[in-house]
Amino acid sequence: MDVVTFLGRYPPFDSLDAPSLARVTAAVQIEHFPAAAVILQQSGEPARFLYIVRKGAVEILDEGRVVDLMGEGEVFGAWSLLAGIGPTASVRAHEDVLCYLIEQELAEEVLGTAGGIAFVLASLQRRIVRVGEAYEADRAADQYRPVGVLIRRPPVTCEPSTTVGDAAGMMVRDRVSSLLIPTPDGLGILTDRDLRSRVVAARRDSWTPVADVMTFPATTVTEDAMAGEVLLQMLELGHHHFPVVDASGNLKGVVTDTDLMGLGRHTPFALKSAIERSSDRNEAVAAARDFPRVVATLVDAHADPVSVGHIVGLTIDALTRRLLELGIADLGDPPVPWAWLSLGSAARQEQAIHTDQDHALAYEPKGLAKEDIDPYFAELAEFVTAGLEAAGVPRCNGDAMAANAALRKSVDEWRESFQGWMTDPGFEGSVLLSIVFDFRRVMGPLDAESPLNALLRSVPGYPQFTRHLSRRALDQKPPTGFFRDLVVEAKGEHAGR
Repeated sequence: MDVVTFLGRYPPFDSLDAPSLARVTAAVQIEHFPAAAVILQQSGEPARFLYIVRKGAVEILDEGRVVDLMGEGEVFGAWSLLAGIGPTASVRAHEDVLCYLIEQELAEEVLGTAGGIAFVLASLQRRIVRVGEAYEADRAADQYRPVGVLIRRPPVTCEPSTTVGDAAGMMVRDRVSSLLIPTPDGLGILTDRDLRSRVVAARRDSWTPVADVMTFPATTVTEDAMAGEVLLQMLELGHHHFPVVDASGNLKGVVTDTDLMGLGRHTPFALKSAIERSSDRNEAVAAARDFPRVVATLVDAHADPVSVGHIVGLTIDALTRRLLELGIADLGDPPVPWAWLSLGSAARQEQAIHTDQDHALAYEPKGLAKEDIDPYFAELAEFVTAGLEAAGVPRCNGDAMAANAALRKSVDEWRESFQGWMTDPGFEGSVLLSIVFDFRRVMGPLDAESPLNALLRSVPGYPQFTRHLSRRALDQKPPTGFFRDLVVEAKGEHAGR
């Protein structure tokens, strides 16, 4: 595309008449900036040109924080050029960038037209909005600061021999929800939940030593761990308190779920708690529908994509478990030991927000016939599947769900199926390879994983299966596109560029 055609597609040049546009384009200079090159420095030398991005993208940074990304056809440097002052933000090449440059006199003429003035005002409005959004995201990103900065007070400790009555008094007096108990063998923790479940509910007397009811050993985190990492651990382990230690193992304090929830209303922990507190399926589904906003907050905070995928998986696990609990409450106790299995990306916790359902069910017959067992699990599976669907997780197009009778089997039947696919993958094995062979128990008393994992450890004895596995590993080619039409060449004259 020639320069005239290109500039004529974008403001403020699209409002110029043909002679004016031709005069501007005749004076255009072209310059290349390598990735990470600083084109304009915040508060540095005033811009000497008006810049238009021809290829690639540039980042706009305010005090080192990326507040905007500009791509093909977008203009920067106008304010600095017009006012003769240092740029109000830095501009850095996001990747290799090709820019058109227009000298000051001609640029001022273009920006002084009615279309140019409208463009400058619109640019200012956009910048204000982008900076505001960036600061909002930065506040959300507080959950990715070192967790040590969240500690608000020194830890409150007591001796293992302290009675639970005295310990409860200390917690009330110091207004804390936990006490740390150093012992010769490690660190214990007593929480308000321990007092409710292990003292009050168990009808122990107030003279019971805290050593008899504390959680031991307490799971600790280091003060330099990111708050987001601690959040993930809390989500995964179901804990509400973590003692924090320094690099030498010295106790610094305690971080709680309240500390982390205070980082923002739309946090994964708040969502998980809302799901777990739901009293029926409608309430669980309604809570889970806030999930896209939680993920958006994480993305805006520039969270690690792998961590976001992990949080997606953990949240769907939490919803699945709550739906199973509610379903069992309605249907009564299951007739035999069972296990709900997540499959594929759900099992690996490598999910994106746009994901579907992949799950299965295993059980131990205990001498009962299949027709006496399956109707119960069919109803339970449909209850859970429909609940996940209502929450925004669609059914699997390939029907890889426990609602499908073919994915409700006894452990022995699952072993036979796995062994059959390993002996001769065939079409069915090829389809299920990337789904069913990755599995993880989400809920249920039955250990279905150990016998199946024992079988999978024998895979090297099935050469046809390992060859098939290798071929499937190469099915997907890594993407080569980076930004719009820029591509890294795999071979030829421009290989690696």
